[in-house]
Amino acid sequence: MSVLSTILSTVQAEFSDLADVERTTRVVWRLGEALVLGALIGWDRERRDAEAGLRTHMLVSLGAALFVLVPLEAGMNDEQLSRVVQGLVSGIGFLGAGAVLKDQEEGRIHGLTTAATIWATAAVGMAAGLGQTGTALLATLFMLVVLVWLRRSARTRHRARDVQARHTPHDT
Repeated sequence: MSVLSTILSTVQAEFSDLADVERTTRVVWRLGEALVLGALIGWDRERRDAEAGLRTHMLVSLGAALFVLVPLEAGMNDEQLSRVVQGLVSGIGFLGAGAVLKDQEEGRIHGLTTAATIWATAAVGMAAGLGQTGTALLATLFMLVVLVWLRRSARTRHRARDVQARHTPHDT
């Protein structure tokens, strides 16, 4: 066997995890789904100038999908996959914690919605990676309802509270 044919057979063996069309289609679909759903969530955050935007949410969703898809495709049992999921949820919690900031002057906390969105986006990615397309789509829809519709509702409440505070006499 020549050096070139050895190299070619080694490279071919490295791609053995995508040896058939069915498996390749499944992997491409699940990773693509995770990317698209992460992009939808990230696009909303990007429009709001959140700390984590389009790319972050796409990567969180893709990474979560990959973390569950690889063990699943490698034939790990449910107990082993459960450990992977536990580690993923913990790790995403740390990533989300990095988005939370406290303003020392105002004493207000910023970034809680971004942290929660990162955490939920990882769950969407996990659902996509596990082949739970309906669940991933529904969760994304619910997240967008919360992020868009409830944001408007919160703004209306905050404005009403600000108006009331300006017209309420303060104790001196």
